[in-house]
Amino acid sequence: MNNIVPEWAESHFPLYTADSIQSMYGTSNLPRLQIHEHSTVLLAIAAGKGMLEVDHQTYELMEGIVVLLPENTYASLITNRQQPLHAYKLSIRIQEQTRALPSSAMTRTSQLTSNSNMLLFPHEPAIVSNMKELYLHRLPDREIRHVQNQILFHQILLQLLEQQETRFEVSEQPSMERSITYLENHFSEKISREQLAAIAGVSGSHYSTLFKQFTGFTPNEYLSRLRVHRAKELLLNSSSTLREIALKVGYKDEFYLSRRFKQQTGASPSGYNLIPFQRVAVMLTPYASHLLLLGLEPAVTISESSEYLNLSDQEPPQSMKFIHTNSSAEQIKALLLEANIELLIAATQHLEEFGLNAEQLRAVAPIVEISWQELGWKDHLRLIGRAIHRSERAEQWLDDFEQEELEARAVVQQSAVANEIVTLLVIKPDGLLVYGARNVGYVIYQSLGLKAPALIEDQINKLGDQFHSLVVDVSELEAYAGDRLLVTVFPDAKGSTAHSEEIFHSSYWNQLSAVQNKKIHLLNLDEWVPYNPVSIRLQLGRAVALFEGQ
Repeated sequence: MNNIVPEWAESHFPLYTADSIQSMYGTSNLPRLQIHEHSTVLLAIAAGKGMLEVDHQTYELMEGIVVLLPENTYASLITNRQQPLHAYKLSIRIQEQTRALPSSAMTRTSQLTSNSNMLLFPHEPAIVSNMKELYLHRLPDREIRHVQNQILFHQILLQLLEQQETRFEVSEQPSMERSITYLENHFSEKISREQLAAIAGVSGSHYSTLFKQFTGFTPNEYLSRLRVHRAKELLLNSSSTLREIALKVGYKDEFYLSRRFKQQTGASPSGYNLIPFQRVAVMLTPYASHLLLLGLEPAVTISESSEYLNLSDQEPPQSMKFIHTNSSAEQIKALLLEANIELLIAATQHLEEFGLNAEQLRAVAPIVEISWQELGWKDHLRLIGRAIHRSERAEQWLDDFEQEELEARAVVQQSAVANEIVTLLVIKPDGLLVYGARNVGYVIYQSLGLKAPALIEDQINKLGDQFHSLVVDVSELEAYAGDRLLVTVFPDAKGSTAHSEEIFHSSYWNQLSAVQNKKIHLLNLDEWVPYNPVSIRLQLGRAVALFEGQ
C-alpha cells in the first residue's frame, strides 16, 4: 500500500560566477581608487592601511579586513601614505539556473548578492589568502588549474556565507539590537536618539553611524517608517479617524502624519486605500495561493517549501522570490527591503512559529495579520481580498464556487456514500490523526455534507472551521473508523512511507469493517491536503469523481 511518487527539488539557488579579479594598490600618486561595479564586489585587504568611503560613511581598513559591497555601489578606497593599501577586488555575478523545473518551484534568493547593505568582516585572513591565490592563478594554462580556481572561488563564497550565518546567529552588536528592539516596540512614544544611544551604550553621534550600518537607515528614518507603516495598517484594518490614527502611532495630529506619510509614500493617507498593491509578500504558501487566485503574484513568499503552490489551471508564478523560514529576522528584513515590498500578509501564529514578530518586520512594510487556525479558507480569501483592494473579485469567486458545491453535493448525495460514515485518517511518521473540518475535511463534510464519525461530528459542531484534527492511537481506530476510510500517508524526512505498514498490518486495522469491506481509498498528499481556495476547488472535483464510481 506504499505509493512511490517522484518529487522535484522544492526550490533552486542561482549560480555564482566570478566576473573578474583585480589587484589594487594605493600610492602617493594615486591615493584614491574608485569602485563602481554592476555586480557584487568583494574587497580583501592584503596589506597596508586606509579608509573606505561608502554612502557618505567612512570605515577604517587594515590587513585582514574583508568587505562585501552590494551591486551598483559607489565606493572609494583611500590609501594611508605611510602604509600604502593593497587590496584584491573580486566581482561576483549570479545567473538563474536554466534547467527545467516544475511550475511550483520557487527561485531562492542569493544570500550573498541580495543584501542591500555593505557588510564588513574585521578579520578574515583565510579569505584574503584565497583571494591572493585566485589572483595569482587568474589566467590558468591547464584545465586542472581552471577547475582548482573554480573550487577556490566557491571556497571563498562558502567562507563568506559561513561568516554571514555566524553574524546573523550571534550578533556582534547585541547592544545595538536591544536599542533597535526597544525602538520597534515603543515607536509610538516620544523617543530621543540619546535614549537609544544609552541603551546601546555608545555616544549619540556614534550611535547614528552604527544604526545606519546595522539597518541601512538613520534612526529618524527608521522611526518614521515604523510610524507610517503602522498608520497604513490601521487605515487598512480599522475605522479610526485620521486624527485617532496619528495619535496611536506617535504623531501629535493628523496634519503631521499626513506630511510624513506623503514624504515617505508620495501619497496622502486619504488616498491610501485607493492605490493598488503591486509588490506584496506573504508568510507561507497558502496565502501565496490566495493572492494568485486574486490576480496578484506575490513578490516574495516566506515558506518552508513550495509543495502546496501547484494551482493546476492557474498561471504559475513567474518572478516570485522565495525566502526560507529558517532565515534569521535580519536576513528576512534585508531581503524584503531589497524586493521593495509594499505589504506583508502573515498570521501571528506563523510568525511566532518561526521566531518572528510584526514589530521586527514593520520597518520593512506594513503588516496585515490574518489568523490561520481561527479562520476558515473562505474568510482568509475575503480578508486578503480586502487587504489588497480586490474584495469584489474574491466575492465573485466564492459565489461561483458555492454554486459548484451545490451541484457536487447533489451528485454525491445520489451515491451509496451518502448513507455511509466517512473517516479521514492521516498516517504520519510520529502518529495518527483523524481530520475534522479543515483540509480535505472541508470538502467531505461541509461541501458534500457527508457523515463524519460521531466523535468528529461533535468537535465540528463545537469548533467549526477551527477544528483541524484529533490525535488518536492505533488501538482507538475502531471508535473513529466509519464505513469508508480515506487515508493519507505523510512520508518521513527521507521520503519513505514504510511507517504506514505497521498500521496496515496491525490487528486493529484488519478488524475494521471498512478494511474488511474493501472501502479504503489512499489519497495523494499533495492533491488532498492543501488548504487554499484553488486546492479546495480541485479537491471538490476529485471527490465527486471518487464517489460517483462507488
